[in-house]
Amino acid sequence: MAKAKNKSADVWADKQVFTTGEAAEICKVSQQTIIRCFDSGRLQGFRVPGSRFRRIPRIELMRFMKANEIPTDALESSRKRILVVDDDEQIIELFLDVLSRDDRFEVKSASTGYDAGVLTEQFRPHLVLLDYMLPDVNGNLVCHRIRSNEDLNGTKIMVISGVVNQEEINTLLRSGADDFVKKPFNIEKLIERMAQLLEI
Repeated sequence: MAKAKNKSADVWADKQVFTTGEAAEICKVSQQTIIRCFDSGRLQGFRVPGSRFRRIPRIELMRFMKANEIPTDALESSRKRILVVDDDEQIIELFLDVLSRDDRFEVKSASTGYDAGVLTEQFRPHLVLLDYMLPDVNGNLVCHRIRSNEDLNGTKIMVISGVVNQEEINTLLRSGADDFVKKPFNIEKLIERMAQLLEI
C-alpha cells in the first residue's frame, strides 16, 4: 500500500499546474472550498481563456498550503530533485545518464547561470551540482542567489570544479556551498557524497 502512495505523490510531484479538483484532493478539502479561496484571491491562479475553468500553478499551491499549515507531502516526490549546472555537455550527459538510472533521484540540467536561476525557481531542487566557472556568472553568485531565497532554505549546493585554489574554495563555502568536489571526479564516490549530503 505504501508503494502506491509514493507513486501518486510522484504523479503530483511532476505536475506544474492543477485544476481546482486536484488542488482539493491534495489539500484534503472540498472543491468548493478551493473555488471560494480562488475567487476571493486567497489562492492565486488563472482562468482558462474562453471558459470558467480555474487553474492553479504549483508554486502558488505550495505557498497557499504553507500559509494555511496544510502538509505539502502530497506534492513531494519520494525522489530527490537534482539540478546539474555545467556548460560542459559531456559532464551534463554523464550526470543525466547515471542519475536518471538511480531511483532515488529526479534530475534536470542547465548550462548557464541564468537558466539555473529559472530552473531553481521552478524545479525547487534538493541539491544543485554547480560548476564554478559558467559562461555568464561564477559559482559564488549562484550560491548567493540561492541562499538569499527563503523558499530554497533546504537546497544543498555541491560545487564541482577543476580550476579553483583553496582560497576560492573557502570563499565558495562562505557563500553558501555545502561541499566541494574537484574535477576530474569518480562518479560513484560523488554520488555517495550526494547521498550523505541529502541524508538518504
